[in-house]
Amino acid sequence: MDNLQPTQSDRFKFRNLFRYLLQGLLIIAPVAVTAWAVYWIVDSVDNLIPIFVVKNAEGKLVIRNYGLGFVIIIAAICIIGYLSTFFIRNRLFSIFDSLLSKTPGIRFIYSTVKDFTEALGGEKKKFNKPVLANIDDKDVWRVGFITQEHARDFGFTEDYVAVYIPMSYSIAGNVYLLPVARVRPISNVNASDAMKFVLSGGVTQVDEEKHRHHETPPPDPDPAAMG
Repeated sequence: MDNLQPTQSDRFKFRNLFRYLLQGLLIIAPVAVTAWAVYWIVDSVDNLIPIFVVKNAEGKLVIRNYGLGFVIIIAAICIIGYLSTFFIRNRLFSIFDSLLSKTPGIRFIYSTVKDFTEALGGEKKKFNKPVLANIDDKDVWRVGFITQEHARDFGFTEDYVAVYIPMSYSIAGNVYLLPVARVRPISNVNASDAMKFVLSGGVTQVDEEKHRHHETPPPDPDPAAMG
């Protein structure tokens, strides 16, 4: 009789089976209810605007309009989704953004990451001015991006700019305040290709055909600025 008692392994398998059953119901139930609701609405709309004369299951002639209800429902869902992108999403994001921006400890990290991502691909787009920056040696140039056109907030004159130098295979980097004479715009490569070139460690090839008509050799650094 003891052999008929469920073992610990059997209980474990039963719990897993029950858990999988619940997970399956959680996935199927919303889909099934939604499908049933859409079918009911489409069928109701088809009956409101009859066009075709068909026979039902009992052999009687009835007037139906197949397809119009489906088109109307799909259009209504698209309109609701379109409107929600402007109202619901923006409202929720505004609340979420305000909450994180005011939370002590999280505020610094959140605001820093937010500013960086907006500078990279948002509306602000700070990394759109690729340059060659001369920092260490007159014959060594680094690929960077001008993020500020002046450094007056740090006590420098208008002849200084802030240059962000990204690191390869990393989103980290350094910011340098450099004299304008040590910064040369890159006119033959766009910002996107310049960023990919740096982040890939120089492995990514620049599209020569795309930039051929812009080719300009990098100028020598200003000896006076190096002094």
